[in-house]
Amino acid sequence: MKNRLYYGDNLEILRNREYFPDEFVDLIYLDPPFNSNRNYNVLFKSESGVDSEAQITAFEDTWHWGETAETTYDELVVGEKTPHKVSTAIEALMNLIERNQMMAYLVMMTARLVELHRVLKPTGSLYLHCDPTASHYLKIVMDAIFDALNYKNEIIWKRTSAHSDAKRFGKIHDIVLYYSKSDSPTWNTVMQAHDEDYIEQYYRYNDEDGRRWMSGDLSAAGLSGGGYEYEWNGVVRVWRCPIDTMRRLDKENRVYYTRNGIARIKRYLDESDGRPANDLWTDIEALRSWHTEKLGYPTQKPEALLERIIRASSNEGDIVLDPFCGCGTAIAAAHKLGRKWIGIDVTHLSIALQKYRLQDMFELVSGADYDVIGEPATVDGARELATDSANEGRYQFEWWALSLVRAKPVGGSAGSRKGKKGADAGIDGIINFFDEDSKGKKKPQKVIVQVKSGKVGSSQVQQLKGAMENEGAAIGVFITLEQPTQPMLKEALAAGWYESPAWGKKYRRLQILTIGDLFDGAGIDMPPQHGTLQRAGRWKRGDVGVDGESQRDLI
Repeated sequence: MKNRLYYGDNLEILRNREYFPDEFVDLIYLDPPFNSNRNYNVLFKSESGVDSEAQITAFEDTWHWGETAETTYDELVVGEKTPHKVSTAIEALMNLIERNQMMAYLVMMTARLVELHRVLKPTGSLYLHCDPTASHYLKIVMDAIFDALNYKNEIIWKRTSAHSDAKRFGKIHDIVLYYSKSDSPTWNTVMQAHDEDYIEQYYRYNDEDGRRWMSGDLSAAGLSGGGYEYEWNGVVRVWRCPIDTMRRLDKENRVYYTRNGIARIKRYLDESDGRPANDLWTDIEALRSWHTEKLGYPTQKPEALLERIIRASSNEGDIVLDPFCGCGTAIAAAHKLGRKWIGIDVTHLSIALQKYRLQDMFELVSGADYDVIGEPATVDGARELATDSANEGRYQFEWWALSLVRAKPVGGSAGSRKGKKGADAGIDGIINFFDEDSKGKKKPQKVIVQVKSGKVGSSQVQQLKGAMENEGAAIGVFITLEQPTQPMLKEALAAGWYESPAWGKKYRRLQILTIGDLFDGAGIDMPPQHGTLQRAGRWKRGDVGVDGESQRDLI
C-alpha cells in the first residue's frame, strides 16, 4: 500500500469502501478536535443565544448541534446498519445530555467510530485521545461499538506539571482510551523510564567510576524451567546461569557478593530498559516553545507519545490510520518506525503542514513518495474548491494556495482559521527571509502574499502595494485563480525592483502568479526562505524516542 493523505470529511472518506475496505487497518489513533481546554462548560451550553459563541480556531464549529448532527443522530438510532447496542447507547445519552454541543460531539464521533471499527483488522487496536470532560461518555460509546470485553486501558497522560483553575483542582492530564477489535490484538511490551524515587531506592550502589547499579538474584529458586546446580564461592545451590556464564560475569566485575558470600548480579541503570509501561504516563513532556519538533499547531502532541502507542500495538509494515491527523504527528511517528500510514483531515492547512513536515523530516515528496487525495490537481479543481461554500471554500482555497508557496497564513498560529475579522488589509500570508542592511549586518525581511479566487482588478494590486508600504515588506505577491488584467500587470511592473545586498540580485517588488503558473512549476522569485513556518528537524535513522530500543540481555 502506498502511503496517503486525504483531504475531506473523514466520515465520507471512511465510508468509501474502495478507499477503506473491511478489516484493512492495523492501528488507529485519533485526537479529534475538542476545544475544551479554554472553556470546559461551552459544550454543555445550548445552541440558542449568545452562549453559543465559539472560539475561532482550526476546528471552529466542528461540534455544534444542527441539521447535520440531527440527521446523523437519526441514522444512528433507526439506521438498519447501526448495531443495536450503539443505537441504544446513543439514544440513552440523548435522554441524559439533550441537544447541545456535547451531544453533537458524541453523535458525530459515534458515526465515525462505527466506521473505524469496521476498517480495523481483528488483531487491530484503537486509541482515542480525549479529555475528562467527555471520556466517560465516550467510554459508553466505545463499549457499545467494540464490546466492553475489548476495553484495555484508560491511559492517563500528564500533559503539564501545573495549571491554575478557579475554584477547582488544576487540570493537568489528558485521557487515551485503548480498545482492541478482538481478544488477540497485536501487542509488544514497551518500557518506561524508572521514576526518580525508584532509582534512589533500588539503584543505591555505585561503582568506582560512578555507574549506578542494583543487585539482582542469580539463584534459580522459583524460576520456571529450573537452573544449574554447582558450587560458586563456597555456596552450593541451583543458579540461573551455567558456570561458564558465571565466570564471565565475575571477570567483568558484574557479580556482587553479600555478607554470606552469595553471588548476585549487578544490574546497571544505564543498561536498563526501565519498567514495562503502565497506564500512567508522566514521562512524556508536552511540547514547549524550545522543542525542535514544535510546529505551532495548537493541538500538536509530542512524537514520543505516538511512538509509544505505535510500538506497543503494531509491527513494522503495519498500516497506521489517523483520521484527524492535524499537523501529522502520528504519521511522522509511524514513518520513523517503519509503518505504513494514512492520514485524513478536513482542512487544507493541515494537509499543507503535513506535506512540509514529511519533506523536512524525511525528504518525502507528494505524488512520488505518497499520494494526496482530494487536493486540486487542475485549475478547474482549484475553482471547484474556491466555490465550495458549504465547506468554507474561500478559506480552504486560501490555505491551499498559500501552501503552494510555503507562506504562513496571517491571523494567528499555524492552526488558526478566520483569525482576522473584517478587511484583511491585503495580506493573507507571509514569507520571511534574511538580507543585509547598508552596514552588512543581517536584517530580517518579508514577502507578503495576497490570494484571490474571484474576479480581480488593478485596485487589488494597489491595495497590496499599500500593504507592502505599511508592513515594510521587501516583496509583494498576488496569487490569483483568474488571469490578471493588463492594468494589473502594468501596476505590478511599475512597482520596480527589490535589490538584495546579501544575494547580489534584483527581484520584482510586486509579482503576480496564477494558480496555473504554480501548477506549471513557477514560484516566487525571492531570496531563500527562512523560518516562515517552524520546520520539523531532519530525522536520522537510529534516532529513538523516550522508550528507546531494547538492550541486550546480560544472561
